[in-house]
Amino acid sequence: MKRLRVLVLLHPDLMPPASREGYTEKEAHAWKTEFDVVNTLRAARHDVRAIGVQHELRPIRDEIRHWQPNVVFNLLEQFHGETTYDQNVASYLELLRVPYTGCNPRGLMLARGKALSKKLLAYHRIPVPAFAVFPMGRKVMRPKRLGFPLIVKSVSEDASIGIAQASVVDSDDKLAERVGFVHDRVGTDAIAEAYIEGRELYVGVLGNARMRVLPVWELEFGDLRAGQLRIATERVKHDPEYQERRGILQGPAEDLPPELASRIQQTAKRICRVLEIDGYARVDFRLAADGTPFFLEANPNPDVALSEEFAQAALYDGIGYPQLLNRILQLAIARAHGGG
Repeated sequence: MKRLRVLVLLHPDLMPPASREGYTEKEAHAWKTEFDVVNTLRAARHDVRAIGVQHELRPIRDEIRHWQPNVVFNLLEQFHGETTYDQNVASYLELLRVPYTGCNPRGLMLARGKALSKKLLAYHRIPVPAFAVFPMGRKVMRPKRLGFPLIVKSVSEDASIGIAQASVVDSDDKLAERVGFVHDRVGTDAIAEAYIEGRELYVGVLGNARMRVLPVWELEFGDLRAGQLRIATERVKHDPEYQERRGILQGPAEDLPPELASRIQQTAKRICRVLEIDGYARVDFRLAADGTPFFLEANPNPDVALSEEFAQAALYDGIGYPQLLNRILQLAIARAHGGG
């Protein structure tokens, strides 16, 4: 791939240092994605500039106007502290007519709303857990069709924000309490969906019009304490010390019949098409005991740190990390020219 001028957009607090030397794994965890992307692109001989963006769009405009990057690598997951504004940054980049990595604004919007995405996919006969949305400021009234146990989440936040063992509830009192927690502590509407006991599976998808589906990946919950449920809590997903202590691992999903693995991969591709997701994405499933893969959520622009599921699944499929990042850049440029 020819040398490119790459402008990396990231949160100001996540500006990576020149070296990881002297930092613990826990200290580096917050900015590991930014570090891996910036340093790998530089090692690939691209000309890379990283800028922190949070409250002003002007720095983006100024850098694009004066430096004229070939492509923007968009690592922003929020703006003004709001995750729902990630789509607006992508829209702004489109208005500036500059190629940018990751998903388009419409796909970000459709995938962000957990309730909307499930409604759309249910219409297309893709299995989703039964669910109900509980808006802020309203009394919690569980629909009779919605039985226990339920898992309560934010309707729009991702990265397992607000999810803990207490998120799984088995009574109306506990449901009301946990919905209140999401309203008060996370600051969004809540969604309660049927808790599916089963395997936690992830499928990476890479591409625009033509999509490459990565191998089915699995989150192994390791040695949880007695009585704990196998759910992807914040600690399970983002606490390196907890992961090591409990033996929480991720890797290729083993013992899946080939036809089931293929069905899950094709379902992930269908989901991306229904939700109009492009660039790169990860689709999360819960595999029930009867072999039904229930859609949990779609994650456009998932974490692409070298150690995370997406990059590891790509590596397992023969795509090295520098090659993966270059492919993401190529998809951005191709989309700007109507291809990919």
